[in-house]
Amino acid sequence: MNKKINIKNKKAKFDYYIKSKFTAGIVLSGTEIKSIRDSKASISESYCEFSENNELFIVNMNIELYEHGNNFNHRPKAKRKLLLNKKELSKLYKEVKKTSLTIIPLNVFINDKGIAKINIALAQGKKLYDKRQILKSKEIKRSLNKLKKS
Repeated sequence: MNKKINIKNKKAKFDYYIKSKFTAGIVLSGTEIKSIRDSKASISESYCEFSENNELFIVNMNIELYEHGNNFNHRPKAKRKLLLNKKELSKLYKEVKKTSLTIIPLNVFINDKGIAKINIALAQGKKLYDKRQILKSKEIKRSLNKLKKS
């Protein structure tokens, strides 16, 4: 367990305003956790949604097939249940239903005990002009840094 696993959603902070963050457990099978430990997972296109009985699931999380898994392998884009406290689940459910907020994954990591965890965030989508403004400010900062170096 020397190797640190940290699979990030790099576009999350560019596409969304982050309101609050939570850490959740993920229900995984044996071959899924082995693929995550090999850093063969992606959360860039995934999001979270509630089921009919108020359980939180992550949708579109891509965990590649485990190469030694043969017929016991998992489905790569299956819905996976997230584990949170009842209080946190009810807070998230109320916020999603009340406002137009979305629950997005920020990163997947392995904690000290070897358990896969996911950081999720309650987020609001940015408009196109907000994204353009961010790109402009980054470009200005880059040009200023170049002038300072020369």
